[in-house]
Amino acid sequence: MASSSGNDDDLTIPRAAINKMIKETLPNVRVANDARELVVNCCTEFIHLISSEANEICNKSEKKTISPEHVIQALESLGFGSYISEVKEVLQECKTVALKRRKASSRLENLGIPEEELLRQQQELFAKDQFDSLDKHTQWGIDFLERYAKFVKERIEIEQNYAKQLRNLVKKYCPKRSSKDEEPRFTSCIAFFNILNELNDYAGQREVVAEEMAHRVYGELMRYAHDLKTERKMHLQEGRKAQQYLDMCWKQMDNSKKKFERECREAEKAQQSYERLDNDTNATKADVEKAKQQLNLRTHMADENKNEYAAQLQNFNGEQHKHFYVVIPQIYKQLQEMDERRTVKLSECYRGFADSERKVIPIISKCLEGMILAAKSVDERRDSQMVVDSFKSGFEPPGDFPFEDYSQHIYRTISDGTISASKQESGKMDAKTTVGKAKGKLWLFGKKPKPQSPPLTPTSLFTSSTPNGSQFLTFSIEPVHYCMNEIKTGKPRIPSFRSLKRGWSVKMGPALEDFSHLPPEQRRKKLQQRIDELNRELQKESDQKDALNKMKDVYEKNPQMGDPGSLQPKLAETMNNIDRLRMEIHKNEAWLSEVEGKTGGRGDRRHSSDINHLVTQGRESPEGSYTDDANQEVRGPPQQHGHHSEFDDEFEDDDPLPAIGHCKAIYPFDGHNEGTLAMKEGEVLYIIEEDKGDGWTRARRQNGEEGYVPTSYIDVTLEKNSKGS
Repeated sequence: MASSSGNDDDLTIPRAAINKMIKETLPNVRVANDARELVVNCCTEFIHLISSEANEICNKSEKKTISPEHVIQALESLGFGSYISEVKEVLQECKTVALKRRKASSRLENLGIPEEELLRQQQELFAKDQFDSLDKHTQWGIDFLERYAKFVKERIEIEQNYAKQLRNLVKKYCPKRSSKDEEPRFTSCIAFFNILNELNDYAGQREVVAEEMAHRVYGELMRYAHDLKTERKMHLQEGRKAQQYLDMCWKQMDNSKKKFERECREAEKAQQSYERLDNDTNATKADVEKAKQQLNLRTHMADENKNEYAAQLQNFNGEQHKHFYVVIPQIYKQLQEMDERRTVKLSECYRGFADSERKVIPIISKCLEGMILAAKSVDERRDSQMVVDSFKSGFEPPGDFPFEDYSQHIYRTISDGTISASKQESGKMDAKTTVGKAKGKLWLFGKKPKPQSPPLTPTSLFTSSTPNGSQFLTFSIEPVHYCMNEIKTGKPRIPSFRSLKRGWSVKMGPALEDFSHLPPEQRRKKLQQRIDELNRELQKESDQKDALNKMKDVYEKNPQMGDPGSLQPKLAETMNNIDRLRMEIHKNEAWLSEVEGKTGGRGDRRHSSDINHLVTQGRESPEGSYTDDANQEVRGPPQQHGHHSEFDDEFEDDDPLPAIGHCKAIYPFDGHNEGTLAMKEGEVLYIIEEDKGDGWTRARRQNGEEGYVPTSYIDVTLEKNSKGS
């Protein structure tokens, strides 16, 4: 009784069933909880009573299984005979329901697959279908990410090729200039080269866009795609491992189930054999005992397999619940988070793709504004005036042609004196007429007459001295024809300013330093330009002298900072340079005054036949310059006593280039590469060579250090005369 009372809780009727029966029996009556508990206890006690009585009847009948007949006999023996008819009706209904259930399950039985196996296959197919769908979706997401990365890569290549083509275009139409004479002077040319510089900066901004996209978008996409593939592979492997583990648990449970089923069939066979022998009156007691032992053994083995099957089933159910409610949802959640991160990364890359373009829009706008300003700077009147100034010669227009009287040869007298006189007069007239023709023709723009002249002899040259002691070569009247012939037949020899400083060769003649080979107006302009350059050099030397004097004063007041005597050689050199420059300026100013005096004198002359007649007494310089004073000397550079030589010319080109402007650093530049110049933001440098179309400008510090800096990093200010405008 103690054991039976201990198991009352396990043998009670489910309260849900009791509540349903109470509601069906008494639908309009409310039953308290205590009454419900009392009904449950009564039902439980009634079941215990009927079960105990049926068990005793079964034992008396030497049966091992309680059958419905045993229960009916128990009701009758306990005095509940009035319930027997109802019990039989319920029994018949249960048999009918069981028969229908057996017929419904016959379809599954015809398949040859147990119901548990079908359920497991259904769950496996469901999980596999969901798993495959997620596998396909995540793979599509990675493929889309890589496709967008390919799009960005092609866009980068387009930007790089576009920038390269723009730079090649700028380099093609902006060639390097070898001398200052080749620099653009007209406003239209300057504007075009400014547009080319702005276009070069624009190409640099396209390169910046490509670099930003490559670093911020393409590189980030490729790294993230690699990480995404690794993470996806890990999650899918975890899902497959979980599915494999669940399959293994099911196989163990299925094996224990089959074994339990087999042992149960064996136990049923042993029970049937025992019952047959027990009911057989001819069977011996030994056979009955043997059959009973066999039944007990099979029953014990069936119980053990039942316990093992129950344990495996419980384990499988737990693992299956964990698989479908914990492991798989967690894996799906991780895949979902991974896919969401991929979407967020795409959004960030889209934004970075647009930001790369938006960052350079202000600089590109400045480039376009620079192009517009360059277009507005074109001045047609200034260009026309430059053309006039460039080709303005200062020569006088040709005079009137003289009257040539050919009738004097008709009226000849017979006397010899008259004839001789006529010949002399005729000879004079011929000479005058020839010179008048030569003067009347525009030989500067047309074909110059070739006068017949004797060869130049040593007697036709002589040396004269100027008041300051310099010696110059002077031509007499007769060698003028020879010099004019040389000008016509020889090629023009117009050296650069640097070659003028070095000295002159014998072929160039000694009269090129004063630009006497040029027309007066052009000669005046060249001399003025040289004077301006010399004044700038003189100003630099003066500033250097003042700086050295200040440094010398500081050294004298503070000897620990330096030796004042160490600055004396530099001061002496600076003073010599100042004296030399002053002499050069004085000499060029004298030539300029001479040219301006001639230009003013020619403006007051009258054009008449008398002037054309007197002009024959004038002469031309050996280089083709026009002078109207027959006694004027042709000046050349002073004699250089071994100061210049061919050896010196080889080292003259190593002089530092002059500064053509200055610049201010807008951005800092490291300058790690060879040939570049590092600079800080706000630093001021000298410009010694402009950008040639490659995006680099040559600059120099005050200490003499030179190098190339990016043109887009500086604000350039050129001198007024730096471009020849």
